[in-house]
Amino acid sequence: MTTPSKPSPTPKIGILLVNLGTPDATDYWSMRRYLKQFLSDKRVIPSKSPIWWLIFNGIILTIRPSRSGHAYDQIWNHDLNESPLRTYTRAQGDALAGKFSDQPGIVVDWAMRYGTPSIAQGITRLTEQGCERILFFPLYPQYSAATTATVMDAAFDALKTYHNQPTIRSVAPYYNHPTYIKALAQSIRDHHATLDWKPEVTIASLHGLPVDFITKGDPYQDHCEETVRLLRAELGLSQEQLLLTYQSRTGRAEWLGPDTEDVLADLARNGVKNITLVSPGFASDCVETLEEIGIRAAQEFRDAGGKNASLVPCLNASGTSIDMLEHLIHENLGGWT
Repeated sequence: MTTPSKPSPTPKIGILLVNLGTPDATDYWSMRRYLKQFLSDKRVIPSKSPIWWLIFNGIILTIRPSRSGHAYDQIWNHDLNESPLRTYTRAQGDALAGKFSDQPGIVVDWAMRYGTPSIAQGITRLTEQGCERILFFPLYPQYSAATTATVMDAAFDALKTYHNQPTIRSVAPYYNHPTYIKALAQSIRDHHATLDWKPEVTIASLHGLPVDFITKGDPYQDHCEETVRLLRAELGLSQEQLLLTYQSRTGRAEWLGPDTEDVLADLARNGVKNITLVSPGFASDCVETLEEIGIRAAQEFRDAGGKNASLVPCLNASGTSIDMLEHLIHENLGGWT
């Protein structure tokens, strides 16, 4: 008598949210490990000359871990002993998993490009649960080789080790997607409604990028400008009321401008007293938004003569954010579900 064969498990679809990355702690060696991985990425810093190697290992990895650790200390989630970026990315993953809980064939997970959990670990977790198709979701609204592309580089590197590779897709940059623009606009309106003063100017501060990246074909600047143009239109604000600036300038190379802190100081010196700041390039609050903009840049404005400066929180895991992310996922699952 032939024993009936067991039915094959139903293939599943995995969704892997991927954010930039985070150190595991703020101490010197944790920060050094994180910075070494981050700054060794050729997508982030293309130069690998002997001089750069000496500067990187002899100066940057000696001095910067302590400075970066101090910045992280100021915004660290001490209750969970982790960075806010890890907290918010996990919350986004958990909330989206809840959204798809009535579809047992879909599994949602999250990972970091630098630090843990890694993209390779995320792929392993999904394939071990039977996911034969994976939708990668780089959480960067605007595309850059230094962000979205390096996420996919890491995904492809991990998949090189698989004899039975899953079928993959990735979510396109959503810098001009109506649901994203509307979510951003609503977050600004909601935040402004909590203030007991009226902002004269709102600063849209996006992460900077060396100009050399743009001349080589990176579309990041175009994406940033389009995001802010659409956001002005959605909010009914003029170019003077919603300014586009770039933050995190470093090194001697020419970077995209104008620089956020320079603009804030100029505004204050010209009599502007009340401003808000928003970070449309970040899906979640992190050290670049909470410490660099919310603390340092805001203080720069006040030191130059300004009075009130308030940071609009990133979309994080708010209901508006999760609805927007779910909408984008559904669009990208077409034909798979």
